[in-house]
Amino acid sequence: MSIDSLRQTDPAPGDLPPTYLRLGASLYMPATRADLPSLLNGHKFPGLRSLVVCTEDSVHARDLARALANLRAALSHLEPAGPLRFLRPRNPEILAEMVRMRGIERVDGVCLPKLDEHNLGDYLDALAPARHLAIMPIVETEVAFCRDRLRRLRVRLDQVRERVTCIRIGGNDLLHLLGIRRPKELTAYDTPLRRVIDDLIIEFRGQGYDLSAPVFEHLDCPHVLARELELDLIHGLMAKTAIHPSQVGPIEAAYAVPPGEAVLARAVLAPEAAGVFRLNGQMAEPTTHSHWAARTLARLDAYGLRGDRANA
Repeated sequence: MSIDSLRQTDPAPGDLPPTYLRLGASLYMPATRADLPSLLNGHKFPGLRSLVVCTEDSVHARDLARALANLRAALSHLEPAGPLRFLRPRNPEILAEMVRMRGIERVDGVCLPKLDEHNLGDYLDALAPARHLAIMPIVETEVAFCRDRLRRLRVRLDQVRERVTCIRIGGNDLLHLLGIRRPKELTAYDTPLRRVIDDLIIEFRGQGYDLSAPVFEHLDCPHVLARELELDLIHGLMAKTAIHPSQVGPIEAAYAVPPGEAVLARAVLAPEAAGVFRLNGQMAEPTTHSHWAARTLARLDAYGLRGDRANA
């Protein structure tokens, strides 16, 4: 399935806030790209849901000035419609420069790299002139290895909770800290990231935050990507970084809801539902399954039925 065929009947992105389920596969790209205006305005990939323009890890220090100049020129030509647009600054100082750029009012949000409980204040100070921008913190430093530090970070983020679209998990940076690179044949859940993902889910999801799934960095292992997407969904992660346009279609196709899950979710939320009942060989209990059912139907509204997507 091509990106161009995805969600062509959706409302224009500018009509809705940047909610979690609208992110889909967020295509990352360095700010040095010559085709940045076409990407940001949705011309190159018309069906793309969201993109992130990066000035951090994907841009060498010697190219930073050129990247910022390129970004400044692209933002000055932003059209009202397009995919959800997020910027990834290099640090709080670069973020302060970004929010002064012409066109920032048509950017939806920012990803905050290397975020911890110590630099959050600097990032928020830099964001003060652009209060419309949503926030996607990226957990990708040693803070991820300490539940107490994660809790302190979460408590501080609670102060701006209404602006947080989701928490992004910086899988490659976390593996880098451990001196590990994920082998092609393994999913993120077959590495030490599994423990980190579990801790983030426990610390943040229970407090109402959504999380994105780590990037899958290999382009020639679609079967492993498919397995990782299954595990993402089991863990409740329904947004994922894409490093190449070829990953967007498979990622978002995986988010389509299997027909049986849609039937069960509707039955759980039906006003006439019994306190407990059996359906398709499963116990259904509205008291304990209603949250899952509501999320499943929201996912259905965003991504459709799996069979429909397969035939699109």
